[in-house]
Amino acid sequence: MYYHITYTATNTYANPVNGGLWQFLIFPENNKTQKVLSSTFTNSLDLPSEESIDGFGSKTTRVRALHVVTEITFTAVIILQKIKKNPFKNVITSTISEDYELLKSLDFRIEHDRFLTETPRTKIPAAYKSLFTFDTQKSIFDNLLAMNEWSFNHFAFRTDVTDTETSITEILEKKEGVCQDFTHVFCGLARLNQIPTRYVSGYLHQGSGLVGAMQMHAWVECYIPKTGWTGFDPTNNLMAAHNHIKVAHGNDYTDCAPLKGVVFSSGNGDNETVYTVEVKTMAKVDTPTPSRPRRAKMTKVARLQERHEQWRQQQQQQQ
Repeated sequence: MYYHITYTATNTYANPVNGGLWQFLIFPENNKTQKVLSSTFTNSLDLPSEESIDGFGSKTTRVRALHVVTEITFTAVIILQKIKKNPFKNVITSTISEDYELLKSLDFRIEHDRFLTETPRTKIPAAYKSLFTFDTQKSIFDNLLAMNEWSFNHFAFRTDVTDTETSITEILEKKEGVCQDFTHVFCGLARLNQIPTRYVSGYLHQGSGLVGAMQMHAWVECYIPKTGWTGFDPTNNLMAAHNHIKVAHGNDYTDCAPLKGVVFSSGNGDNETVYTVEVKTMAKVDTPTPSRPRRAKMTKVARLQERHEQWRQQQQQQQ
């Protein structure tokens, strides 16, 4: 299937700023289930942009202004192909006891240390560490499915009760929030159970009726022995599949924030950022097949000259 994605962010400053730097993490990655066919990135001030790859392998785009700015709008348009795959078919059946032994091994913990490490946003407070404990009689995959369902039932999706600075303790106390909150809790609990887990940001198919589709979404990827990285969406109690379009992953939201910026202002006026996301399916994209290079047309005189040259070479070879 094919997606047409439009991301727009408008920054407005009550007091003009004397330059600024904005960094975006909004372009989907290329992987086994998705491929970016085309993308554009523009801004209302026609400022140049530059790209780089961050420490997790994700594409970042930066825009720098060296003059006074009162308002600027950024627009990204992406066309992407997504392959439909049943995520359950990717799970490889293995011996349960061997998998749990592998989680305890030093080599495994060293290899996956980056995504086993707690962060301030994902560290589960002592009072909540027993919220969800794995049943070692069940497979790691079945435990993760159970935790996905538990999270869906334990928390209520509600906007405007948390923000990007809300602590995990507050989230656990309130039992409500948005996708990034549930993802942080899932990361923390999975890591407590020795599962390498990474925070994922991306887009959702807006025609699928999924919760959290109107803005950029968050879910997790857990490393399951023999199976590899597998996505779970606790906000919707689903496995990540063709409705999930991955942009980036990291340890928590800090590594995957869609927009970061620094502006230079002499006042204390309010700054406002308004962004919208539109994700639509589209008909098959026709990719033009490269045509064979055509032989340049020759004039009558040129053809005669070519034939004469061929005849001359043949005569020389016969002598």
